[in-house]
Amino acid sequence: MLKIRLSMGGVRKRPVYKIVIADSRYPRDGKFIEKIGSYNPLLPKDKKERIKVEAERVKYWMSKGAQPTLRVSRILGEAQIMPMPKPGNNPQKAVPKKERKKEGEEPKKEEPKAEAKKEEPKKEEPKAEAKKEEPKKEEPKKEEPKAEAKKEEPKKEEPKAEAKKEEPKKEEPKA
Repeated sequence: MLKIRLSMGGVRKRPVYKIVIADSRYPRDGKFIEKIGSYNPLLPKDKKERIKVEAERVKYWMSKGAQPTLRVSRILGEAQIMPMPKPGNNPQKAVPKKERKKEGEEPKKEEPKAEAKKEEPKKEEPKAEAKKEEPKKEEPKKEEPKAEAKKEEPKKEEPKAEAKKEEPKKEEPKA
């Protein structure tokens, strides 16, 4: 599948991107079919040099089935080559990370309070569960005789081992 995507260039902390047509299986900075523009995120939004795109080539490749990535579709929307995509819904984006965590913890604290209120009328059910636990205590007692039976089984194996020892002795006098 053909993609219209960004290919990274430039040096450390000064990125420059090429807008390219590439097969989706190729690596980001790898082989591409055609370069159709460039994007420099460090320049101010008002400058023309920030986004350079060959609009005719973009339309040609889109007619051939090339799909722009989300970032490229935004860039093409800014350049007014295609309609701007719908903005994503991230209500937490403007909130600093530290405050996000604090807000995330508070609702979790509220939920257990609501559960505690629900658990109060259900006090009868834990009693029923306690009754169920009592028979479970009897089951381990049943397991103890099984453990004794297991101890007896190795004793049975020992006579077999002795019998095996005797068998070779019997064979030796025959030879």
